[in-house]
Amino acid sequence: MASKNGLLNRWAWRELLHGQIWPVAVALALIITCVFALSALADRIENVLTQQGRNLIAADTVLRARQPLNTEQIEAFKQAGATVSAQTRFGTMAFSEQKMQLVSVKAVDSLYPLRGDLVLEQNGQAIGGDRRIQPGELWLSERVFSLLSVKPGDSVSIGNLDLNVSGTLAAEPELSFNPFSQMPAVMMHRDDVPAAGVVREGSRVRYRYFLTGDEPSLSAAKASYTLQDGERWVDENTSDRTGDMLDRSRQYLSLTVVLVIVMAAATLTLTCQHYAKSRADLVAMLKSLGASQQWVRRWLARQLTLLFVLATAVGLAAGYTLEVLLRLPLTDVLPSPLPSYGWVPWVLAPGVALLVALPALGVPLLKLLDAPALAAVQSQAARGRRRRGTAAVLIAIPVGALALWAFDNTLLWTVLGAMAVMIVLLALAGLGLLRLVKSRVRAPSVKLALSRITRNKLASSVQLGALAISFMLLAIIWLLRTDLLADWGRMLPPDAPNVFAVNIAPSEQQDYVGELDDASLMRSDAYPIVRGRLVGKNGERYQLPTDEAERDEADEALRRELNFTWRETLPSHNEVIAGDWPTENGVSVEADIAERLEIEIGDSLTFSVTGQDFTATVNSIREVEWRNMRPNFYFIFDRETLADKPANWLVSFRLDESQTPLLNRLAREYPTVTLLDLRTMSSRIQSILRQIGLSLSVLAGLAVISGLLLLLTLLRISLSERQQEINLYRTLGASRTRIQRTLWSEYGVMALVSGLMAVLGAEAAMVGLLKWGFEMEVRLHPELWAVLPVLAVALVFVTVASMLRKLIDPQRR
Repeated sequence: MASKNGLLNRWAWRELLHGQIWPVAVALALIITCVFALSALADRIENVLTQQGRNLIAADTVLRARQPLNTEQIEAFKQAGATVSAQTRFGTMAFSEQKMQLVSVKAVDSLYPLRGDLVLEQNGQAIGGDRRIQPGELWLSERVFSLLSVKPGDSVSIGNLDLNVSGTLAAEPELSFNPFSQMPAVMMHRDDVPAAGVVREGSRVRYRYFLTGDEPSLSAAKASYTLQDGERWVDENTSDRTGDMLDRSRQYLSLTVVLVIVMAAATLTLTCQHYAKSRADLVAMLKSLGASQQWVRRWLARQLTLLFVLATAVGLAAGYTLEVLLRLPLTDVLPSPLPSYGWVPWVLAPGVALLVALPALGVPLLKLLDAPALAAVQSQAARGRRRRGTAAVLIAIPVGALALWAFDNTLLWTVLGAMAVMIVLLALAGLGLLRLVKSRVRAPSVKLALSRITRNKLASSVQLGALAISFMLLAIIWLLRTDLLADWGRMLPPDAPNVFAVNIAPSEQQDYVGELDDASLMRSDAYPIVRGRLVGKNGERYQLPTDEAERDEADEALRRELNFTWRETLPSHNEVIAGDWPTENGVSVEADIAERLEIEIGDSLTFSVTGQDFTATVNSIREVEWRNMRPNFYFIFDRETLADKPANWLVSFRLDESQTPLLNRLAREYPTVTLLDLRTMSSRIQSILRQIGLSLSVLAGLAVISGLLLLLTLLRISLSERQQEINLYRTLGASRTRIQRTLWSEYGVMALVSGLMAVLGAEAAMVGLLKWGFEMEVRLHPELWAVLPVLAVALVFVTVASMLRKLIDPQRR
């Protein structure tokens, strides 16, 4: 028995050292390397993005409540394992010895913030350590110092309480995006609110409760509280802008990982099939020498076990190294220390390789086991039919694992289903195009190449489909990354305004805009702002429920005052999608509110300003990009409609950090103008965009490399299988030049056709992904038509050139 095992081991090692099996080992190691590096880096990036998103809400999750929570409920949160910080928000007047100012107060406890950075400055220097707000202190945003004419150490009154101005509130985690609802901010301790006496029954107060903890603790805390009407939980995924970015980034990460696995699996499948074909004669010889089916099975099992262990060791080491290298371009944007990716990639990478290898290796090896000792006597086809059940089981195992892992990922299943359909459609379209070209060419080499391609329709269609789908996947990964970054770039372009000046009196409007122009600041047009309500449509008034809870469920455009404006021209960042720009007594309506309230072109809308009603006809529907931090409006009227209504003006402009003195001077010279400084918020969003952009670029680059390896494997196997045919051509007297021209023509035509088919497939796939998967604006990619076919031909030509000499002169190998 020992001698048999020794013989098996020696034969297994000998076969492992044989050159034919090394491509299988490389393909397995490639899968492990890519999955490890991609999953580890994706996990790090997702952790970083999640951390950034949570920093922007100052906690892991936030309860926005209508009423203050009682002590029992706070204790319930803590008993669930969560850390809790409370905040009270309200607007009030702040009084110094000389001036007064309406301010927005954040009253926080000593734990705030649970996530992110609260930066407090004294005398221009940031206070080090874990400094938090203390009772008796008042921290002011920079503009409030000039508005109240105070300095650190002075006293400012909030209601009945005199508080000491401790320093400058330089930065805080929570970001606000509504320039029309902000007031200069101050921060005080929550324990001082009762003594101030500014929060009374009927006051407009908002309560927020910040929670941190692990996922089970947060889930238990949420389960302990029943949301009231108008209340909600907020996390990094529901935060307005960052939630959208994080959600789309995660979608891209998961989709990229799966596509890389699919391409690596295809590489392994092709390699294994080629290996099984190359070893069929050896297995037949072993059987003819007396080797039993069981002995051959054990022999193959031993060598594959050794192969998998070796590939796992090499793949994990290479994957770890690759993940480190992939992080190098992200050094400046990733936090230090980096969040750990844990043990998952170490288990996931070999696990995925094993699941992929089961059908990729198993199905070809089942056929290899059936290789007969005497092919002329024994029918291999009969044996093959008996193993179809086993092959089906091997294929079902990874498919079942994928279903368990991503059973609810509609986007993933849509993409995989579309790929299966596309490979058939692209193959058929490619064959049709080749037949059309064949009837029109006259060059002998090209005609011979086309005849060979179209002779075996099944094999050619598979090859064309595989090439086209490979190029298509490469294009999708890169185009999707490009479109995501372009969409986020439109959200916050380099020239986006970062300061809003609101409530400019009509008498000061020209002078104020002139100050901005004298300073050569990049600014928007000045917009008149009229506060009013939408109250009716087509002669019927909207009826809001009298019950407060039911009233909160009504559309927000009906519940509150809106900002109206007029313009003679369409804003450059708006697009009319229906109707014409407003003419006399016309109004243009933003598309989302038009859809929600079922407003159509030609409807007559009734508005109310200072208690007086007026009507306007809907002449156009506009699409508005709300995320770009430019002045945007639900309703834009023609000038005559709002000319007699009381209006203040708004203008936005862009400042860099060195121009803060200019901002302070404007605040002093125009004390009634509300200045909203969003520079900190803009820089933080830009930082997140930079992190996401670099991360997606690195991941897309790794995915493209995996796709290129698949293409190279596909081409090299296809070329190596031509060896016998080329030898026959040489025997029949074909010259080297004729064979070279035929090969160049054959693979050149296949590359060009597959490239064109890939462009069609990629454009069709991108339409579906952008519209239904990522809910983005659909656009065509004309650059793809020029680049992809050329790249396809170039890649194929390089591969053919690298193998051509060995194919034509095999004795030189």
